[in-house]
Amino acid sequence: MKKIKTGIIGCGKGAHLHAQALKSLPESDFTAVYSRNLTTAKAFEKKYNVPAFASIEEMAQVGGVEMVVVCTPHPAHADVTIRAAKAGMHVLVEKPLASSLQDCDAMIRTAKEKGVLLGTVCQRRFYPSAMRLREAIDAGKIGRTILGTVTMLGWRDEAYYRADPWRGSWEGEGGGVLVNQAPHQLDLLQWYLGPIDELFGYWDNLNHPYIEVDDTALAVIRFKSGALGNIVVSNSQNPALYGKVHVHGENGASLGVQTDGGQMFIAGMSAITEPPVNDLWTIPGEEHLLEKWKQEDTALFETVDPTVYFHARQIEDFLGAILQGRKPLIDGEEGRRTVEIFTAIYRSTRDRKPIKFPLQPEEGDDYDGRKP
Repeated sequence: MKKIKTGIIGCGKGAHLHAQALKSLPESDFTAVYSRNLTTAKAFEKKYNVPAFASIEEMAQVGGVEMVVVCTPHPAHADVTIRAAKAGMHVLVEKPLASSLQDCDAMIRTAKEKGVLLGTVCQRRFYPSAMRLREAIDAGKIGRTILGTVTMLGWRDEAYYRADPWRGSWEGEGGGVLVNQAPHQLDLLQWYLGPIDELFGYWDNLNHPYIEVDDTALAVIRFKSGALGNIVVSNSQNPALYGKVHVHGENGASLGVQTDGGQMFIAGMSAITEPPVNDLWTIPGEEHLLEKWKQEDTALFETVDPTVYFHARQIEDFLGAILQGRKPLIDGEEGRRTVEIFTAIYRSTRDRKPIKFPLQPEEGDDYDGRKP
């Protein structure tokens, strides 16, 4: 089997999951790391026995790296991705693709110009429970999809925001719950229901006075298909409750996935506490499968390290796309759609009106609607 030389850019807490995934995959020859922080880069070098390079360009030119995973804070995604693409490396970027549409477009444009693949980490798509919804929709089992909902009720305390200096600020993080915690569920919603026509939303900071950014947001959506949608996401419930995506069809059947339950997963700080499972399934004749799937998904959850396993599944897909000359399941354009959703909520709150899609980049000193 041909191996692809892989590396990591950004050596923070979440990067360890990707390092373990890259070391576990037969298609990957994990061979390089780079970080602007020399201390963390050297710690990675020692822990994983891979060289730390002085620059992104050196990774490609001297190290021969062909594909990198970007694990920097969100506002830094564009700069390092563009540099990596210009150096000829394929790039898989931790979610979200970027914190602004302007950055997304620059990244997508550079990848196309240089002929390299660009992808976004949304490993929850690879949960068997999440895949079942997509497969049922594609098979026409619920008819036309007419309604979709995201409900994510989590908790982040002050210690979480103090854990890294970039957390909780517009400049360092690019946003709050919408930018950091909700992208996985937003990605699933648009994957299931398709392009958005119009969105009206609100965001606020309700009980985290020590941060600048949003801890709660909601929106109503009209999709181009005519379907309706609703988003409610929050970091303000203690203890954390769950993250769910539900889809309803014109024939009355309903499907659901609970992507997160109990204490929310924090890369490098906590584990996944509950298995991702289907929590709703009313397709006629298939209702009995719900309990069987829960048992199967729980058994998988208990036999693997889910924090690494599902990252590895997405990296495996991305490496396969490189080797087979195809698109990865979640490319740069897919990643941009999630950024478009949370940007529309910020703009809608600022402008007090519905936002039509598609959105174009916007320049200004208010972080595209984020700063009140």
